[in-house]
Parts: sequence; structure tokens; C-alpha cells
Amino acid sequence: MEEIHRIVETIQQTGLRGVLATIIHVEGSAYRKEGASMLFLEDGSQIGVLSAGCLEAALAHSVPDILASGTSCSFVFDMQSSDPLSWGEETGCGGVIHVTLEAVNDMLAAHLGTLKKYLEVRSEVKLVKRFDANGSVIDYGFLTRDRHLFGEWRGEFPPSLLEWTPPGESPRSGMKFVAALQSDVFVHTYYPKPRLILFGAGPDARPLAAIAANTGFSVIVSDWRSDYCERRYFPDAESILIGFPEETVPLIHFTSDDYAVVMTHHFRRDQQLVRLLSEQQLGYLGILGSKTRTERLLRDGPLQMKVHSPVGLKIGAEGPEEIAVSILAEIISTYRTNRKLKSGTV
Repeated sequence: MEEIHRIVETIQQTGLRGVLATIIHVEGSAYRKEGASMLFLEDGSQIGVLSAGCLEAALAHSVPDILASGTSCSFVFDMQSSDPLSWGEETGCGGVIHVTLEAVNDMLAAHLGTLKKYLEVRSEVKLVKRFDANGSVIDYGFLTRDRHLFGEWRGEFPPSLLEWTPPGESPRSGMKFVAALQSDVFVHTYYPKPRLILFGAGPDARPLAAIAANTGFSVIVSDWRSDYCERRYFPDAESILIGFPEETVPLIHFTSDDYAVVMTHHFRRDQQLVRLLSEQQLGYLGILGSKTRTERLLRDGPLQMKVHSPVGLKIGAEGPEEIAVSILAEIISTYRTNRKLKSGTV
């Protein structure tokens, strides 16, 4: 998932100065694509990655200069070349990667904090950056779905960019030519964290919740058995809902970025949950249990959406941890497919 959520949390929590790195253009193949970002802190620590280790060391060399000047700068890494990069290593990754480094001053930190607030209420936000001839960022703006614009943008914001997705275009990240500016700008859309909603808080739900949170999902756990719902079992969950299905399901505003797994191990409750959840606009609905059990759950008739059962990829998983990996792998695969469909890239 995108690192921007962890990056902004770190900026808000640390007293250290930082530099934000963003991939703005890729030619050919690369480990990460346009919009990927990471944070370099002045103590040498890093949040996120832009590559499999090919770029980070080279970028880190420039961090002290960026912090000292308080400015921004762009770099181009030719991974097609056989010439070694600045630390003497060849890469052979096969692409050309353009990266921008920006000092995170108080103003940028405040705007990133506003971005975080919108993402937390599940609103998408579009970022636009404009550069000068030397590759420095001279303007940037964040645009919400309801056309609220914030950031540091001098002059009129191009009307064409006020449209969330201009006619005939897809919301793909990267450099775009804007006629009103007679220049290219970088455009990227930040999305809220996808949510994993676990209905069932038994011992097998704990590793799934932990791995999902570490992967970048916002996790909600729901169960009517209060003894299962102790915070110590789910320290990274965004929220824990205690109640029966008919009580908790109406409390959640479901979207297509929600991924639900039914795993209470209680047949009647699972049956009730599957019926309630199939009426929602979910991106994924999985049922833990055998194929035979699921057929019994669904014997009252077809559902309004596809059900993944047995839940998870077929990797021969055994035990809660391996099963958690298989489930999350299937959910991530579904999430990526759904995102490509929305962006028009498939």
C-alpha cells in the first residue's frame, strides 16, 4: 500500500527534520511506479522504499544538502546504463526513474497533515506539483473530490486540473502537459487506506489483523463475544466493535475499498453475516471454512455478490499464520485488480 500514511504519521510524531522523496516519472521497468514516496530523516532513518535498494543510498547522500538549503531538487537515475551509480554499484533494473526530493518545512508538514485528515474520512485527494527548469518544485496543490484546494500554488490553479478526471483521461499518476501552464506537472491521487473488516475475533483472526495492519490496511474487528475483543489481542486495529451482526453491520459505512472476512466459526452467525454483507458495496467478501460448509451457508439462495470461499489463495496453508498470509495475499490481489479497473489501466 502507499507509504504516505506512515510518512505523515512520522512527520507529525517526530521532532526531526525530514526530506520527502517522490517518484514522478518512470521510463521502462522499475521496482516502484509514479507516486511512490518515502521519507528520509536527518538522523539517517528512513520510512518506506522507492526501490529494492538501488536508489536509497544515492538519494541519502543529497539529504543533508536539501535540509541545509530547505529547497527541493530532482534527480534522474538511468538504470539501463551499465555505469555504476554514485556508491559504485551497477543495477541493471532496466528503467529510467525521475525522483524529486523536498525538504519538509512547516508549511508542507501542515498541508500533509490536512491530506491525512481527508484520507482518514475516506476521501481521495489529488496532488499536483509544478517544477521549474532546474527540477525544483515551485508550486504544489492538493485537490479534494469536492474541489477544496489547499497547498502552495501561486496564481490561478489550471481549470483543467479542477476536474477530477478530465474527459478521455484516466487518473493515472505521472507527468502531464497542461496547456494553460505550457508545461508539464506531476499528478498523483492519494487514496484512503483500504479497510479489512474481520467478523470474528477468535485466535485465528489475530495474525490476520496484525499482518494486514502492517501491510497498510485499516483493520476493524467485530464480534459479539467481548472476551475475544480485548485490545491486547488486536493492538493495531483501528476499531473493535462488540455486538451481534445485526447491531454492528449497520454501524459501518461500506465502500468498494472494504474487504470483509467472515470467520466467527458460528454457523448461524456466519450465515446471518454473509446475507447482511452481500447487500453492501464491498470490494471483497471471503468466508473462512470448507467448501461444503460454505455451500450449507448459502443454501437459501444465491447472493448479490461474489463470495471467495474457501477464502485465501491455495498455497497449502496450515495454521493461523499461514492461513492469514493466504487470505491477505488474495485480498491484495483483488485490491490491485480493483484499483486498475478504476484507473482504466486494464
